[in-house]
Amino acid sequence: MHIRHQQPAKIVHEGLRLDHDEDRGRYSLWQGVTYIGFLGYRVQDGVATLQHTIINEEYGRHGYARALVTLVLDQMRARGLKIIPECTYVAGYLRRYPEYNDLLVRA
Repeated sequence: MHIRHQQPAKIVHEGLRLDHDEDRGRYSLWQGVTYIGFLGYRVQDGVATLQHTIINEEYGRHGYARALVTLVLDQMRARGLKIIPECTYVAGYLRRYPEYNDLLVRA
């Protein structure tokens, strides 16, 4: 008997909006008018170092961090950036979703 392992759905929330504040090195996640959290980064020479993912406490453990990271990685791919995940959440995400590993800077 063969058991199939399915990847969990990455974005499960409706009405999410990603705002980008390039001057502050921050992507902010909103649901309607509600601020959910942010992912901080810095870019140098085409490489984005993903520093930290912060979700407001009342929204923790509901998939918002996963949604935020998915949206940010899709944006970075569209911009042609490579990434270095300093953030432990992003590093764990990349282990669960290896389809984004092509974005990693190879040592």
